Amino acid sequence: MAPNGLDPAAIFPFPLDDFQLEAIDALNQGHSVVVSAPTGSGKTLVGEYAIYRALAHGQKVFYTTPLKALSNQKLRDFREQFGADKVGLLTGDMSLNREAQVVVMTTEIFRNMLYAAADAGDDPLEGVEAVVLDECHYMNDSQRGTVWEESIIHCPLPIQLVALSATVANAGQLTDWIERVHGPTQLVLSDHRPVPLAFSFCSAKGLHPLLNDEGTGLHPNCKVWRAAKGGQRKGPKTPKPPQPEAPPLGFVVAQMADRDMLPAIYFIFSRRGCDKGVKELGKAALVTPAEQARIKARLDLFVATTPEAVREGGHAEALLRGIAAHHAGVLPAWKELIEELFQQGLIKVVFATETLAAGINMPARTTVISALSKRTERGHRPLMGSEFLQMAGRAGRRGLDIQGYVVTVQSRFEGVREAGQLATAPADPLVSQFMPSYGMVLNLLQRYDLAKAKELVERSFGRYLATLDLVEDEARIAQLMQQLEGLEDGSGEVPWDDFEDYEKQRAHLREERRILRILQQQAEETVAHELTLALQFASEGTLVSLKAPQLRGRVTPAVIVEKVKGPGQFPLLKCLTDENLWLLLPCHGVVSLHAELSCLQVSQVDPPELRQLGELRHGDQASGGLALAVAHMASRHDMATPQYDLAGEVQDQAQQVQQLEEGLELHPAHRWGDRRQLKKHRRRMEELQLEIEERQQLLHFRSNRHWDTFLALIEVLRFFGALAGADGLEPTEVGRTVAALRGDNELWLGLSLMSGHLDELDPPQLAAVFEAISTEVNRPDL
Repeated sequence: MAPNGLDPAAIFPFPLDDFQLEAIDALNQGHSVVVSAPTGSGKTLVGEYAIYRALAHGQKVFYTTPLKALSNQKLRDFREQFGADKVGLLTGDMSLNREAQVVVMTTEIFRNMLYAAADAGDDPLEGVEAVVLDECHYMNDSQRGTVWEESIIHCPLPIQLVALSATVANAGQLTDWIERVHGPTQLVLSDHRPVPLAFSFCSAKGLHPLLNDEGTGLHPNCKVWRAAKGGQRKGPKTPKPPQPEAPPLGFVVAQMADRDMLPAIYFIFSRRGCDKGVKELGKAALVTPAEQARIKARLDLFVATTPEAVREGGHAEALLRGIAAHHAGVLPAWKELIEELFQQGLIKVVFATETLAAGINMPARTTVISALSKRTERGHRPLMGSEFLQMAGRAGRRGLDIQGYVVTVQSRFEGVREAGQLATAPADPLVSQFMPSYGMVLNLLQRYDLAKAKELVERSFGRYLATLDLVEDEARIAQLMQQLEGLEDGSGEVPWDDFEDYEKQRAHLREERRILRILQQQAEETVAHELTLALQFASEGTLVSLKAPQLRGRVTPAVIVEKVKGPGQFPLLKCLTDENLWLLLPCHGVVSLHAELSCLQVSQVDPPELRQLGELRHGDQASGGLALAVAHMASRHDMATPQYDLAGEVQDQAQQVQQLEEGLELHPAHRWGDRRQLKKHRRRMEELQLEIEERQQLLHFRSNRHWDTFLALIEVLRFFGALAGADGLEPTEVGRTVAALRGDNELWLGLSLMSGHLDELDPPQLAAVFEAISTEVNRPDL
């Protein structure tokens, strides 16, 4: 044990669990600790040890909780444990003995202390040895989670932090982050439950085991309700699938009473539902006459001392039968009475909202979870695994029960399948809810320069988690850059500017060739009509140029040997080519008529019998001489150019195409290797470059998201006159007012207060204004 430590055996009259001893040892070594263990396992003892040790040293401890109700209970417990004079309380509406050595407070109060500028010689954190962050898993709360992050970031380094959390998936990450921003921190993990839990499911048919013997899946006897087949197609004559029958509340309680599973906390997610549950039990009596007498005696004393806190509407009568409701709508004194009687085992069923699961010391033998989804300000959603486990963890009283029971109830929308999934689900990870606000910006700029403010903002848990993800992103970017470098090295001395210019010229050539084909087609249609008319008067022996599929589509020199009557008004031509091939084709197969050349003698050649249009036949020795004569004429005269290519616009376009082709052949890129492969190579390089840029932009956004928000808030504050000065970073009177406020929009509140519009209001009007800006928005589950 470290020199500044205390012997736990001298403090606690019972043996401690290993994880408790491990956490105490870490504290005595001067480290902060994160204790992550199941609900009801004894985490609070570590915080209590920190209090005992601080008292022995003449130092202070701040004990923070997420709820005023929990703070009030800790005040009562600690006063009894450490002495009333040594314990104080600070909440939003209560301040008791605030100079005490042990001050219980909500986490928001502690955060506000850290932001407040300390007066000379009056530092509220002076002499504080440790700060206990009870229910630290509240960091996951979407609206308030940022408070825990800000508290950890701004807590002075000499103060030890004792973070007590229910089981979470990433307790190691939380510990590592706290160590980075606050100093040496040790993680203490425990998955041991002193009282094991058994999960059951209650339907209208009764109470049944939910999980199999291994606790890994549904019990074989648990039937899963399913909608009728075809239920998705609902026509006018198709009945809706039957809804499962939810068991009456009294039936569920009776099932538990018959199995000796009381006392129980019955979780219902609305205050109205809790009060309705009390009424639904009617005249049911769950206590013995002796227990009822004890309740009556305590109730009579309560009525005599605090009559104004007695809850009406039948709640006092229900209390005498061992039934009560516990939620934020109940006066604190009445809640204290309920908690006291429940801890004594006199109240058998408490209908409570999930607030009761947040560390309030009311362990039960059984917890009942009435629904597996709930309404929130953002709509209806399923329960998270951590929410389910938090409520389930209230079951099982250490030292009283050998087993705790968790009962889930069939509802209209959820059944045994959803219950099984939640009961076997792993713990949720903590995520960051950190988000800069107007108040945060002004408080930081009152105390620090912009560089220091940036350093503090970038120490958030969210930035830490993002950094872990960024490691993978950075590794991927490095991998992509390595691929890009490899491609660049593989491209050798290829100047890509020349390559791009070459590709542009090739694209230009393709376009000019397309235009040439269009002009040729137009000229061909015009010339074909003229040739058809002229061929009616052409004599045998006339030289022509042919173009036909049978001749592989090339322009072929030939001579007309015989004209044969065709099916229409134009004759068919029986021609002999320069390759001694006979062909029967129509007039439009002729692409040039060489009337300017002398006709050949064809009378001595007997053409073969060609019956079908397009028929091709090889000539013989007799026709070979004539074929040679055709070839001789073709060698002396241009018979390879179609007549339509001789049109002026076609020739001009062809010349332009030729010039482009010659220019490409002279281009430096024309001498490179496989240009198609180079193009593919270049395209891949561009794709890699684009992906790298996109990933780098995303990386920058994720790395600087909070700071960018901080800077944006500065601009808004300047616009409304909350910041001024030479650098625009000095809080004005408006800014200092806004910095002192705490709300969803401190800037709007500050501007309203400083506007002067409230100065002349009479008391009722002023009360109405404060009601409008301070009343909690009606929640949909109330």
